[in-house]
Amino acid sequence: QVQLVESGGGLVQPGGSLRLSCAASGSISSVAAMGWYRQAPGKQRELVATITSGGSTTYADSVKGRFTVSRDNAKNTVYLQMNSLKPEDTAVYYCNADIRRHFYSATRPYWGQGTQVTVSS
Repeated sequence: QVQLVESGGGLVQPGGSLRLSCAASGSISSVAAMGWYRQAPGKQRELVATITSGGSTTYADSVKGRFTVSRDNAKNTVYLQMNSLKPEDTAVYYCNADIRRHFYSATRPYWGQGTQVTVSS
């Protein structure tokens, strides 16, 4: 069984900061790419940031320069540091990880339960 547990969401004022964490646990051989997605009410889920096992990152244009994704491979944990938050960042944020459960198997995507981020004054 593989689980992704997210934490760090909450209510913050515009211009504030939050740090999200997501830890993968269970029967895991290795973790490939990890990332964050978000979904606002009435909108489709969109990619926020990704990071490969080697540390290469990608970001949505809307968050470049404000968000930073990082990971701790020893802990199978991915982080999202969010600075200069805007009301438009309000959404449920979901952690994603491509996980290989056995060395001979292909990776499969796993998702966290989501954590609410609300940016409002």
